[in-house]
Amino acid sequence: MKRGKKYLDNVAKIDRVREYPLDEAVDVIKNLPSANFDETFEFTAKLGVNPKHADQQVRGTVLLPHGTGKDVRVLVLARGEKEQEAKEAGADYVGSAEFIEKINGGWFEFDVAIATPDMMGEVGKLGRILGPRGLMPNPKVGTVTFDVAKAVKEAKAGKIEYRVDKGANIHVPVGKKSFDRQKLVENIKALMLELLRAKPASAKGKYLISVHLSSTMGPSVKIDTQVLLGDLR
Repeated sequence: MKRGKKYLDNVAKIDRVREYPLDEAVDVIKNLPSANFDETFEFTAKLGVNPKHADQQVRGTVLLPHGTGKDVRVLVLARGEKEQEAKEAGADYVGSAEFIEKINGGWFEFDVAIATPDMMGEVGKLGRILGPRGLMPNPKVGTVTFDVAKAVKEAKAGKIEYRVDKGANIHVPVGKKSFDRQKLVENIKALMLELLRAKPASAKGKYLISVHLSSTMGPSVKIDTQVLLGDLR
């Protein structure tokens, strides 16, 4: 891949061999010249699991204490009194059949989809469309629930979903470059604690192999995992 001059200049400012303490890594990335927009801080972890085995899947949600900095658009698929509950909680779109029809027609102007259990007979038919985009409601991550008010508020407040990919990596946003260091550090530590809690019982050997941070347009910085784990104790 051919890289631009600004990217290569930023690479030269990072010690590519060194493993950085979390606080320092955040500062390094924040001090690199920025793109002309508020870049997202990206967290990537390589885990010592085999995603081919069902009992070594790592998936869940975590509520970042300071959110992601993104204005999350929430769709709630519900009927009756649950529609009003969702609207009062701040959902951007609320309805049932009309939104299912819109999605079938190629509409995806939302970031999180929440559905009540009684809607899943119809919503389940959208699996082939929403699944590949990571938008399918799922009871395991709290997006299939009758407590729609709680689900909407958590999504708006910065609740994110993480899921190990085929290469045993976790890749999620943890804030914006405009966040101050402490907020980014606290978000990352909250995510780390959740990943450690989600370690599969069947996973053997070293679980946390590596952690990297980067901004949307910038190079990555490797984190000293031993120091990071010590900070979490």
